[in-house]
Amino acid sequence: MLRHKRLQGTTSDYAPILWQHGAYTRLKPGEKIDKYLYGSYSSISVGYAGLYECTKYMTGKSHTDGAEGTEFALKVMKHLNKRCDEWKEKTNIGFSIYGSPIENTTYRFARCLQKRFGKIKGITDKNYITNSYHVNVKEKIDAFHKLKFESQFQPLSSGGMISYVEVPDMQKNIDAVLAVIKYIYDNTIYAELNCKSDYCMKCGYDGEILMKEDENHKLHWECPNCGNTNLSEMNVTRRVCGYLSTNTANQGRMADIHDRVLHL
Repeated sequence: MLRHKRLQGTTSDYAPILWQHGAYTRLKPGEKIDKYLYGSYSSISVGYAGLYECTKYMTGKSHTDGAEGTEFALKVMKHLNKRCDEWKEKTNIGFSIYGSPIENTTYRFARCLQKRFGKIKGITDKNYITNSYHVNVKEKIDAFHKLKFESQFQPLSSGGMISYVEVPDMQKNIDAVLAVIKYIYDNTIYAELNCKSDYCMKCGYDGEILMKEDENHKLHWECPNCGNTNLSEMNVTRRVCGYLSTNTANQGRMADIHDRVLHL
């Protein structure tokens, strides 16, 4: 990734600085950026999502089955990496696979798939697409098996990746938190715990604010203590893959969060 930094000082100091992995170069005034795009100095990340849905549709099984589903999913990932290597050889630009969280786009992609293919049970019948190589959010699996399974896909997502485990309130179970963190350190490249940090400004409730569904099947947040549903009077923090989001999720991501099972 190339990042631009504006310097303070004379006109000659306004030339951009290009950063990559801690190294940098400064362009001269009027100098073109082109030559710095080649030779793997910069990179292009090719994002993907929905490996679970792809595997389920093609094999009829989850990619966690340890057999046909897993084999197919790994084959897909290796093929994507092979194509990136081919593009790199052809262009001299560093291509890599990025395990995309697709953020709010998950809702848009889901609706596009439904429009094109209809609602296929277990695949396109929900308002979100499973992030990158992740285990489907509804699938019951414990934290350690989830991390171990997903770790085999992380090296195949060299452009970026993250795994997570969904946990309840762990304030009184620090030993379990430390056990998971140690397992992450020993077995994965990058992973995090999804904790909940909520607060109702109306009644002072400091605990998990619940997700409810109204008569129109629209999901919303509701304080379990006072029934407050006004987002401007509460703070709800949830991880949207690699990011902590506060009250910003659309209906697709809300459905994703709603369907998540606890892994611990």
